[in-house]
Amino acid sequence: MQILEAHKPFEIQEIELTDWKQRPVKNNFFELVLIKEGQGTQCINYNDHNYSKGNMFLLPPLKCHSFTIEKPTKFVFLKFTDSFFKNENRSITEKNEWFKEASYILSNYNQLPGDIIKSDRDREYLKKLTSMILQESRSFGNESIALIKSLMISVMEILIRNVKKGSFYELPKSNTDDRIIKMLTFINENIDKPEQLKVENLAEVFMMSPTYVSEFFKKQVSISLREYIIKAKLKLVEIRLLNSDFTLTQIADDLGFTDVSHLSKTFKRYTGASLREFKNNGEYMLLKRNTNCAATTAQL
Repeated sequence: MQILEAHKPFEIQEIELTDWKQRPVKNNFFELVLIKEGQGTQCINYNDHNYSKGNMFLLPPLKCHSFTIEKPTKFVFLKFTDSFFKNENRSITEKNEWFKEASYILSNYNQLPGDIIKSDRDREYLKKLTSMILQESRSFGNESIALIKSLMISVMEILIRNVKKGSFYELPKSNTDDRIIKMLTFINENIDKPEQLKVENLAEVFMMSPTYVSEFFKKQVSISLREYIIKAKLKLVEIRLLNSDFTLTQIADDLGFTDVSHLSKTFKRYTGASLREFKNNGEYMLLKRNTNCAATTAQL
C-alpha cells in the first residue's frame, strides 16, 4: 500500500486491492476514485454499477458504499478533507471560495453509483491531473504543495462541470422538461442569494409568468419551490456544521435565515434533530438522499 499526503486539505492514495475493506470517512467532503486497472462492482445505497479501467466515481462521506472486486484493482483515491476551513493561516476569501465549490459538488451530487464523468475530454484531463498530483506528492517539497493545490482546484472545476451535466437531481421518472434541470442548477448556484431566488426573478430568467413558476416547479419536482429551497439550504447547513468552523450566526446570515433561532427551528422541523444533536452525531441526514445507509453499512 502506498499512501501519499498532498498537504491538507487534500490527500491522495494509490493502492491495489483484491478485497475491499471499509475505509474511514470522518472529516471528508468526498473522494474522487479513479480505476487504473481492474474490474468489479461499485455499490452505493443498494445500487450496483459495474466498473472497469478508466472509470471515475465520487464516494460520499457516508459509510454506505463499497466495491466488490472481481479482478485485482488499482485505485487512486483523491480525498477532499475539511481541514482547509480549520487552518487559520489561510485567508477568509480563500476558505470561502474552496468551501463554496466543494459544497456545491457534495450537495448536488446524487449519491448513486456510476461514472460521474460525462465527456471523454474531461476524463483525459482528470487522468493527467491525477498523474501529476501523484508525481508531485512523491517529491512533496514546498513547491509541490503550491502546485498540487492548483491541480486540485482544477479537478474540482471539472467535477462541478460534470455534476451540472449529469442527471443527479432527484426527479420523477416521468419528467421530460429540460427547463427544470436548468432551473435547479440556477437555484443551487444562487442558494445564498435570496433576491435571485424570488419568484419574480425566476420568472424573468426562465421566461415564465410569475404565477406559473411555482406551479411548473411543483409539477416537475413534486415538492414546492419554497420547500426545495429550504432543503437545499439545510443541506449546506449540514456541510458547514460537520466540515467547518463557521459559527451558527455566520451560517444563518450567509444562507438567509433571520437569525440563529430561525435556523434552529427550521433545521429541527425538517430533520427531527437539533443543531447540537446533529453535530454531536456527526452523520449527514438530508444528504443521504432518502436512502437506508444504516442497513447497507451493516452488510459491509
